[in-house]
Amino acid sequence: MATIKDVARAAQVSAAAVSRVLNKDDNISVSPEVRARIFQAAHALGYVSPRQRKAAEHKKHLVIGVADWRIIRPDRHNVRLSTLSCLVQMLTDQYEVHFVRLAFGQQENVDGVIALGVFSEEEVNFLRSLSFAIVFVNAGQQSYEFDQVQVDFDQGLEQMAAYLLDQKQYTGIGYIGGIYDSSSGRIGVHRLEGLKRVLEARGVCRPELFHVGEISRESGYALARQAVEEHRLAEAMLLGSDEVAEGALEAFRELGVRVPKDVAVIIYHDIQTLESKWPTGTCLEMYPDYVWENALELLFGRISQRRSQPVTVMVPPHLKIGDTA
Repeated sequence: MATIKDVARAAQVSAAAVSRVLNKDDNISVSPEVRARIFQAAHALGYVSPRQRKAAEHKKHLVIGVADWRIIRPDRHNVRLSTLSCLVQMLTDQYEVHFVRLAFGQQENVDGVIALGVFSEEEVNFLRSLSFAIVFVNAGQQSYEFDQVQVDFDQGLEQMAAYLLDQKQYTGIGYIGGIYDSSSGRIGVHRLEGLKRVLEARGVCRPELFHVGEISRESGYALARQAVEEHRLAEAMLLGSDEVAEGALEAFRELGVRVPKDVAVIIYHDIQTLESKWPTGTCLEMYPDYVWENALELLFGRISQRRSQPVTVMVPPHLKIGDTA
């Protein structure tokens, strides 16, 4: 059985810090990153504090469905789901939550739904049939029937461009990414077109530095290799997904292209489909924790019927500065 010392060792903090964070001591001053690391370590080790055990006796158990088929290929895993239970522990002692990934047309018994992306009227009706409590994330809903969290994608790309071009003084930004076509729509277009708009507004968009294939590791590898061999790399490259980044960075290593000395790299973090191999890399987080926190808080408010009026929350992405750019 795990102990506080085991959690402290895994989270690289003191046992006292672990105890105070897990017991929701508001007087302790730790960064959000450290707080998250402690909860994640406790969750991974299966450690439950005495306070959490006592609170568990009164927790309400919920099942929340996550509709992500508009932004993730159906044959890819949503890695983020495995960490959401830990995020709930950080937010509240009131609920014990199990998350399930939804598929369009497949009925599930859920207490609420978090829906990511832009959905058709038929899809919205399907989600409505599952639960009255729905939070749409970046769906652009105009009816104001539902709670919404809107992510300002273009603002995130503008922040990235300002960092690379103005602060770091790179001469240009290129792109390696993919597009996935399915019966439910196209995935990957928004980030590609958004980057083009931002660079065109600055007068620095160079189409020859954009390399687009499939959303896969293999495609990222082939595109990066081709870009290097044809001398069509910008000084800074945005890699459009975790999978594409995995292949592209492997190609750079094989070809002796040094990151960030030869090329600066920024990874576009949408919903995670892989465990990151570059935790210290520079990345544009489009769905950071506070997007999920807002979505969950809105959903809990609906489920508990504390609020009947719909709410829309606007949040920015997060540019995490690391060692690759």
